[in-house]
Amino acid sequence: MPSSSASCTLRGLGTALPEGTILQSDTGVLAGRTGPPAGPEGEAGRRRIAALYRKVGVKQRHLVIVEPGGEGTEPERVPFYPPGPGSHAGAPTTGDRILAYEEHAAPLAVRAAAAALADAGVDAGRVTQSVTISCTGFAAPGVDCQLIEELGLPRSVGRTHVGFMGCHAALNGLRVAGALCAADPSAVVLVTAVELCSLHHQYTPDPAGDAGQVIANALFADGAAAVVCTGADFVPDRPTTAPATAASPPYRLRGSGSVVLPDSDDAMTWRVSDAGFRMTLEPAVPELIRAKLADWMDGWLDRYGLTRGEIDTWAIHPGGPAILDAAAAALELEDGALNPSRRLLAEVGNLSSPTILFLLDRLRANRGEGAGPVVAAGFGPGLTIEAALLV
Repeated sequence: MPSSSASCTLRGLGTALPEGTILQSDTGVLAGRTGPPAGPEGEAGRRRIAALYRKVGVKQRHLVIVEPGGEGTEPERVPFYPPGPGSHAGAPTTGDRILAYEEHAAPLAVRAAAAALADAGVDAGRVTQSVTISCTGFAAPGVDCQLIEELGLPRSVGRTHVGFMGCHAALNGLRVAGALCAADPSAVVLVTAVELCSLHHQYTPDPAGDAGQVIANALFADGAAAVVCTGADFVPDRPTTAPATAASPPYRLRGSGSVVLPDSDDAMTWRVSDAGFRMTLEPAVPELIRAKLADWMDGWLDRYGLTRGEIDTWAIHPGGPAILDAAAAALELEDGALNPSRRLLAEVGNLSSPTILFLLDRLRANRGEGAGPVVAAGFGPGLTIEAALLV
């Protein structure tokens, strides 16, 4: 039987971004500090980095490592990464990066969760379960406890953490929320995803030999998003407490699916090193999506009596232009079907796990009564495909 949680309603969404921003055209800010050596010796490498940065479809990113204000061109706006090849004593260690995560993650998560609760018209005291999601840092007590303290969640709230699952992890969080709502129809589940990808920027003195790392440096950004999910027996507060801007109709989670593709372990990895968490992205990733996505998607949708042609909206995680191109080709989507994903990538970059919730938040603005099914999908280490069916 398919996983089905039709009684789980996505009642409110909220997002948050750091104040510090950097334009993708200002590649010299980070590349000049963490890339090839200064002077003529590193000129070819810097040109290579600039070319790769232009190809990833990102125009601007919000990063906690960038000091707010200014035009984003001054090296002093990125004090977290001292100039050098990455092996000198001043480079941030994994410990340094985790301390920065502890400082910045909770405030972003709290902002997003507060916005989701306000959008849903649900008081924080009604939350029965809290699901947190992150792969860019570890701390205990951590974000889950800060949500209790800052938002006034009940101290008896159930807490579940989805960790180290990468870009598709919000879909895993929705699956958890669906199960919690199915088990307790009166449940109010707050799902909060926060990622600080900029804390794991890697030094790339040889961009020609480490193009995958340069692309990862160019793609990823920071942010948080949250969603309030409620079970079938949820009774809203008085109508006067509901925000006038609340989306109508809300999404409902009908089901979720997952597959780990065989022989794909090395296509995408996310590992802890002495200099932060290091991601590898192989050229095989888009080809695997192009070759495998459609067959799996067809089989999964068939379990719900649906075909690809009956899906009204595709919310595909913008892992990068090549991934979006591969997904569009595999699913035989019309031109422009993934434009919302491409615009999100251009405007904020790849935020890892919160990105799907950012995308759903944007898509609902044009979703009216009687809208057809939505498929949200993302990709992560494994290589894994995760999907959620929303109606």
